[in-house]
Amino acid sequence: MGIGSDITAADIAADWHAAMAALVWQHELGVTEAILDAPLDRYDLAEPVARPVEAPPVVQRQVSEAPTSAATAGPDPVAAAKAAAQGGGSLEALRDAMAGFDLCELKRGARNTVFSDGNPAARVMVIGEAPGREEDLEGRPFVGRAGQLLDRMFAAIGLGRSNPDAAQALYITNVMPWRPPSNRDPEPQEIAMMQPFLQRHVALVNPEVIVVMGNTPAQAVLGSRGITRLRGQWAEAYGKPVMPMLHPAYLLRNPVAKRESWADLLAVQARLRAPVPTDAKVK
Repeated sequence: MGIGSDITAADIAADWHAAMAALVWQHELGVTEAILDAPLDRYDLAEPVARPVEAPPVVQRQVSEAPTSAATAGPDPVAAAKAAAQGGGSLEALRDAMAGFDLCELKRGARNTVFSDGNPAARVMVIGEAPGREEDLEGRPFVGRAGQLLDRMFAAIGLGRSNPDAAQALYITNVMPWRPPSNRDPEPQEIAMMQPFLQRHVALVNPEVIVVMGNTPAQAVLGSRGITRLRGQWAEAYGKPVMPMLHPAYLLRNPVAKRESWADLLAVQARLRAPVPTDAKVK
């Protein structure tokens, strides 16, 4: 009997699968070429064969007789957002206008339009960046781990989103009402088209103090980024005092920074306790 007489079909199949697994493994490692039996000097190439130079073909360009109209490029998202936001005479109308705004691509991948949470009569309005996975599923801002930390932070100075008393209440919203893919940062053009809605939102709520959490709301409200540099310093926007603070998600990654955030919370508390003359300007 020959040597191969003991080889069965199962053995052949096993060898084939093993070979295929080895090939896939090498491909995942980045192997793109087979190894030769002898080394090959790829720099030792034959002289290139001279080819006759041909004249380039003449390309006839057709000149458009009329410039492309503005209508062809589509509506201006920022202008459309301004018009939609101005039509929001109440928070409910503004919510409907935002939910009906279809020029932001983020809306296509979101489950819910995350508008706000808390007491609209609150003295403090917190503005976050954008919904995460939990917020997108539930339709409310700051409900994940970062939101739970935010609730504990403001509870430490006597404020809460579920408090019916306006003096101790909190109102929360985001710059972006829709979750960006993979929780990426919103792009500048996406922020720009949501700014009219945010400005109208602040005007309707009319808070005494605004707290911006993170770089995206700092850029949208104050026109600046660099939250670690901006935090703890009072600014002004929409005619309101604004306190930039580190985002709770940042604090979860960097617990040592909670000390700075506690100082910022105390500054907000002091601002709320200080008597403010009716004719005083924000400093």
